[in-house]
Amino acid sequence: MCGIAGLYGLGGHLDADPGIIDAMCERIVHRGPDDRGVLRHRIGHIGMQRLSIIDIATGHQPIHNEDRTVWIVFNGEIYNFGDLRHELEAAGHVFYTHTDTECIVHGYEQWGEAVFERLRGMFGVALLDTNQRKLVLARDRLGKKPLYYTTLADGTLAFSSELKCLSVVPGFRAQVNAQATHDYFTFGYVPAPASIYDGVYKLPPAHVLVAQGGQTRVHRYWQPQFAPKWTDDEATLRDRLLHELEDAVRVRLVSDVPFGAFLSGGLDSSVVAALMARNMRQPVKTFSIGFREEQFNELPAARAVAAHIGAEHTELIVEPQAVASLDDLVWFFDEPFGDSSAIPTHLVSRLAAGHVKMVLSGDGGDELFAGYERYAKYQRLAKLRRTSLGLAVPMLRASSALAPGGQGQRLSRIADRMTLPFPDDYISGVALATRDDLETILAPDFRRADPYASIRGHFMRATIADPMEQILDGDMASYLSDDILVKVDRMTMANSLEARAPLLDHRLLEFAARLPFDLKLRQGKGKYLLRRVAERLLPASVLNKPKQGFAIPIAHWLRHDLRERLCDMIASRRFAERGVFNMNGVRLCMDRHLAGSHDYSELLWLTLTYEAWAQRFLDVPNRSPGVTLAPDARQPIPA
Repeated sequence: MCGIAGLYGLGGHLDADPGIIDAMCERIVHRGPDDRGVLRHRIGHIGMQRLSIIDIATGHQPIHNEDRTVWIVFNGEIYNFGDLRHELEAAGHVFYTHTDTECIVHGYEQWGEAVFERLRGMFGVALLDTNQRKLVLARDRLGKKPLYYTTLADGTLAFSSELKCLSVVPGFRAQVNAQATHDYFTFGYVPAPASIYDGVYKLPPAHVLVAQGGQTRVHRYWQPQFAPKWTDDEATLRDRLLHELEDAVRVRLVSDVPFGAFLSGGLDSSVVAALMARNMRQPVKTFSIGFREEQFNELPAARAVAAHIGAEHTELIVEPQAVASLDDLVWFFDEPFGDSSAIPTHLVSRLAAGHVKMVLSGDGGDELFAGYERYAKYQRLAKLRRTSLGLAVPMLRASSALAPGGQGQRLSRIADRMTLPFPDDYISGVALATRDDLETILAPDFRRADPYASIRGHFMRATIADPMEQILDGDMASYLSDDILVKVDRMTMANSLEARAPLLDHRLLEFAARLPFDLKLRQGKGKYLLRRVAERLLPASVLNKPKQGFAIPIAHWLRHDLRERLCDMIASRRFAERGVFNMNGVRLCMDRHLAGSHDYSELLWLTLTYEAWAQRFLDVPNRSPGVTLAPDARQPIPA
């Protein structure tokens, strides 16, 4: 696990200060504190910071092919590298390391850009092909590992694992993108391929970028297929699912360093931990956090699972003071990021990093097996619309006028959703802000008439017949990749910890996508078949536990522990002069929330987080800092 960065001359030649690549790497030392490697070539410079997990002794990057004409820097892990190595050696390739990285280099020689279709794992890759004067960037199928890029006015293509690396490149300008700002306040994240800055992009998941001859092209190499459906009986599919799950976990247990598991107490992480225990000789090291507020606390369930599988368990109680780390967290996200569960994710990562260097997580189970409650709610909404003969909306509007406070607001929003076409009727239910909300808190320049334009296309793939499966596909392409996986990557890497997600193994995903939907969501309850598998692995108390999610009591904290910070921020001059906010609307939301008459916790948290980001990245004397070199950064580092 690492961080990568680089510069490439689109005209076939790079004229750059040799210290820039070091300065870029310096920005992401937290991603890989064990080692740095750079290559400076006349067509491009590439560099990486390494967190050593596999082949600690000989895995120094950049890594090259036999004649040193192809070089790679790589962030991630390839779990089938042993099989690939055997195949490539049989084809005549000669290896000089034992690392998974070298398989990609020789694989590129053998199969070209099609090598990425053969990789099982997570990756952000940069290949410099000096013979063809070509740069190849690639990202894993679901976007577990990040990759940003931009083209500067002088024809330099700059790329990096984190956005902050680009700010040290001369000529880079951090101009806030108004559409991205609107999207952030709508969804809580900036959807790919955009970034918060104009002209800076995220390479989308499952895509390859090729730069050569002054041109760049981007293409997709993979997409999940939801048909044809498996026709086996339920018992057979349950056995097949268990096999796929166990295989996905087992291949992720290869490591040359100590490792463990995040254990929330929910179904997904519990299944992963239980399968680890079945495939390890020593006890699994598990890590959990909880809250004093009972409705947010999953520690009892986590303890029960840990005891059931014989784990070596460590846990932590999160206090409101933990939010004081917000200013530090925005540094690792680079962009405004509004998912408040980043705080507990950061804390459990820090807890685990004190004991191990790699963990397995349960991320992805909700998207693969329809586990979120919103899927069942949408299914009920669609049924109501079909069966109410057009009377549902007027009845809901009448009820909302009579119902008190928050209940009336919820009924009104349901009525609004039922008037929208697919997929807006779904997206509006998962968005963090409505159009009215955005008109209340944002200045006119940052409002948009079409609030869902940036992600709507993800939910409209014509080859998927069932709207519920279009929703799963859309959530994987948007919420999972741009929120959940960003959160896990940044918070683990902030603590120099690698996280592996076996439930997002692409072979498991391809199997799960073709399951009949009734085996995912049945009688209003998600993860039906996964629960049948889990019956063999976990205590009944976990199987029957209501879903809680990895949330924090943010509404309460904003009214109490964070109250002073919130009030000071909104009263500050620089907040008012930023030009992003409608000050009267923000004050109204704050006053109503603090009074307890409304719950505006989502809007206020988005606002608080955006302002913390703006102060860290925008309110600086020199917005284009140029190159800041370490004392010996100009000394060549052997490649």
